[in-house]
Amino acid sequence: MAELNVNYSEDSIRSLDWKEHIRLRPGMYIGKLGDGSAYDDGIYVLLKEIVDNSIDEFVMGAGKTIDISVYDHKVYVRDYGRGIPLGKVIDCVSKINTGGKYDSKAFQKSVGLNGVGTKAVNALSALFTVQSYRDGKTKKAEFAKGELTNDQSEVETTQRNGTSIHFVPDDTIFRNYRFITDFVENMIWNYVFLNAGLTINFNNQKFFSEKGLHDLLVRNTDAETNRYPIIHLKGEDIEIAMTHGQQYGEEYYSFVNGQHTTQGGTHQQAFREAVVRTIREFYKKEFDASDVRASIVAAISIRVQEPVFESQTKTKLGSLNVGPDGPTVRTFINDFVKKELDDYLHKHSDVAEGLLKRILQSERERKDIAGIKKLANERAKKASLHNRKLRDCKWHLDEDKQPEENRKKTTLFITEGDSASGSITKARDVNTQGVFSLKGKPLNCFGLTKKVVYENEEFNLLQHALNIEDGLEGLRYNNIVIATDADVDGMHIRLLLLTFFLQFFPDLVKTGHVYILQTPLFRVRNKKETIYCYSDEERVLAINKLGNKPEITRFKGLGEISPDEFSGFIGEDIRLDPVILSSDVKIKNLLEYYMGKNTPDRQKHIVTNLRVEKDEADIIAKAALEEAEKEAEAVA
Repeated sequence: MAELNVNYSEDSIRSLDWKEHIRLRPGMYIGKLGDGSAYDDGIYVLLKEIVDNSIDEFVMGAGKTIDISVYDHKVYVRDYGRGIPLGKVIDCVSKINTGGKYDSKAFQKSVGLNGVGTKAVNALSALFTVQSYRDGKTKKAEFAKGELTNDQSEVETTQRNGTSIHFVPDDTIFRNYRFITDFVENMIWNYVFLNAGLTINFNNQKFFSEKGLHDLLVRNTDAETNRYPIIHLKGEDIEIAMTHGQQYGEEYYSFVNGQHTTQGGTHQQAFREAVVRTIREFYKKEFDASDVRASIVAAISIRVQEPVFESQTKTKLGSLNVGPDGPTVRTFINDFVKKELDDYLHKHSDVAEGLLKRILQSERERKDIAGIKKLANERAKKASLHNRKLRDCKWHLDEDKQPEENRKKTTLFITEGDSASGSITKARDVNTQGVFSLKGKPLNCFGLTKKVVYENEEFNLLQHALNIEDGLEGLRYNNIVIATDADVDGMHIRLLLLTFFLQFFPDLVKTGHVYILQTPLFRVRNKKETIYCYSDEERVLAINKLGNKPEITRFKGLGEISPDEFSGFIGEDIRLDPVILSSDVKIKNLLEYYMGKNTPDRQKHIVTNLRVEKDEADIIAKAALEEAEKEAEAVA
C-alpha cells in the first residue's frame, strides 16, 4: 500500500497556465507526436489547425484564396478573409476559449471552435508569428513556445484584408521531424475538393476543384477500370460520389464539416448501410451486402451542428444526430441516398447496368472461393493457437478499451528469416510491437485472384494476423512495417509484399498504414562514442567526427544486429519510410510494370536510369571541405 503524503496541503496544489498544460500533454490536443513519417503525425495537425481557420473564412464568403508554403521546418499560411480584429490578435492565439466561432449563427457548422487549435500551435512552436490585415491597418505579434516576445503596435498597410501565420514546430517536442510533401498535398487536395471554388497555392503550385467530390474520385480512381461513370449527388449539407472498380475491398473518403474522418464513424457506417438498402430495393433482389459493396470507391461529406468526435484530432465521428433538433445521422443519410441514388439509377440505365454487372461478378467470385475460404479459415484458426510465424503483442488497434495513444503505437514487423525476427523479437516492446516471420520469398501474386490468399498458407496467416479479411474496421495494428535486409533479396521481398497489399488490400496502403523500416548500414565507434549510419554519407561524417581510425562495422543483414543494438532502432528513434501511393499512379499499371511479364521494358528502364554512386573519395573530400568551411567560419 502506498504511503500517505502527510504534507498534502494547499501548497501541494498547482495550476498550470495554458501553454504549460499544452506542452506537458501535447497528445491531448494534437494526438500522437511522430516525426512526420505518418500522415496523422502532430506536425500535420498543427498545419491543419491553422488552415482550418482560413477555410472557415472561405465558407463565410470571405476570401477565395489561401497561400501555403512549407520549406524545411518553416510553415507559412496567408488567407484573404476578414482578418482577426486587431485588438484581439494576441488573445485569439494565446487565450484558451477565446475565438470568433461561439456565435452559432455565424459558425453553426464550422470545422472547429478556434478555442484551442491555434493556441496549441502557438504553444508547440519554437517560433510563432501572427499578423492581421484589416481595413488598411495591420497588427503583428511574435511568440516563442507560447511566450509573447514581440508585441508590435498597429500600423497602416496596403495589404489586402486577411491573416498570416508563420510557425516553426518545436524540435524538442517533435524530434527529428520532417514534412513529407505528399502528405501535405493530399491534405490540400481534400480542402479544395470539399470547397469547390477555393484556390490554394502551395509552394507555387495551384490547387483547385470545380466539381468537388466528383473530382476527388477522378483523382483517386482509374477511369479505365471503373465499371460505370462516377455518380455525383449533392444536397443541403450532404454530398456523395461513388463508383465501383476492379480492386478488392471497399474504399471510402468521409468528411464531417470539412474534417477528413480517416477512421470513419457514424456517417460512414450509415452511408454503407444506405447504399446496400437502396440497391436491393432498386433491383428488387436481396443481394449479399458484401457483394454490393465489393470494389466500391466512395466519398461522403456532411455538415452537422456541434459534431461530437471520438478524439481531439477528429478522425472518427461519434455524433448520433445532425443537430440538437435534427434527425439522426443515419436517418438523414439514408433518406438522402434512398431518394437521390434511386432517382439517379432510374435516369441513367447505363450506370444501373454497369453496377448490376459488378455486383453479379462479386457474387460469382465470392461463391467460387467459398469452399477454399472455409478450409483456409479453419486452418488459420487452428494455427492461431500455435502460430510460430506470429509473435503477438498485448495491445491492438481494434481494442476500444485501450487509450488511443496506445492503439496508435501498435506495430507489426514483417521480417525475413528466423535470425532477423529473433533479434527484433528480443528487442521489441511486447505491449505494442508484434513480429510476423516469413519463411522465404513470398509468392508473386500479381494478376492472381483473391483465391490465392486462401490457398497460400503464408498469405492467409498474414491476413488473419492483421484481421483485414473483411476490411480495415478490425485492423489489429496501426503500423505494418516491412523489415527486410537492404540487399537485392530484401528489396525483392519488399516488392512482393507490396504487391500482395496493393493487389488485395490497397486501402491498407492508401490510408497510410504500411512502412519500410530503415536499419543502419554501418556502426562507427571508438572507446567513447558509437554512431549508427544509414548511408555512406553519414558514415563518412561519423569517421570525420570520431577521427583517429575508429572501428567500422558493415551490417550485411538484420540478423547480424544484436538485440541490444536493435532496441535503439525500433524505439522512440525508429526511422520509417512511409509507403505513399501518388494519386497520379494507377495500381494496375504500377504492378504490371514492376511485377508483370514485361522484362524487356524493365531492362530498358534500368539501363536508361542506371545511377553510378559517387566515388568514396569524392564523398570524403566533400565532407572534409564542409568541415574546413565550418572551422573557418568559427575562427572568423
